[in-house]
Amino acid sequence: MARKKIKIKKIDNITARQVTFSKRRRGIFKKAQELSVLCDAEVGIIVFSATEKLYEYASSSMKSIITRRNQHIQGIRGMDRFLEPQGEDYSNLAELHKEVANRTEQLRRMTGEDFEGLEFDDLLELEKTLQSGLKRVIELKEKRIMDEITAVQKKEVASSDSMNNVCSCNSGPSLDDDSSVTSLKLGLPFPN
Repeated sequence: MARKKIKIKKIDNITARQVTFSKRRRGIFKKAQELSVLCDAEVGIIVFSATEKLYEYASSSMKSIITRRNQHIQGIRGMDRFLEPQGEDYSNLAELHKEVANRTEQLRRMTGEDFEGLEFDDLLELEKTLQSGLKRVIELKEKRIMDEITAVQKKEVASSDSMNNVCSCNSGPSLDDDSSVTSLKLGLPFPN
């Protein structure tokens, strides 16, 4: 017979709640003991019941586990002090944050997203910047197109040169000779 799944909520009946607490407490202490043995871990559990009674489990000594936990927390807090910017580092960090914010705002304006708070002169300056940027983009695009055209022309020249070499190496009659062309058309033998 399978267990039915219960909804996790506070048990209203006080007696049933106390019975469930005792069963679950024993179960969690058993799991903690298994974790300690299987994984060679230091485990400590502290539980207060609804009646303010203290229950605890410790794989070694609860005092040593709590001391170790407190040392660990102090070590983490000590590391945080080293990681927090102080003095000159803090002012440099603040300047960098301000610079990033300014650059982000400039980028948003250049992409047309944010024109809030811009005066007429600012708009003219932005227009001038965009026009000069567009001019550089067009120049670069034209250069790349010309490079492509030059590369294609070089390939065509190399291709036609190799075709001319193949034609000049042919041991057959010259195409300039009218009699040989006529002979070919009529199927007659070549004149010597």
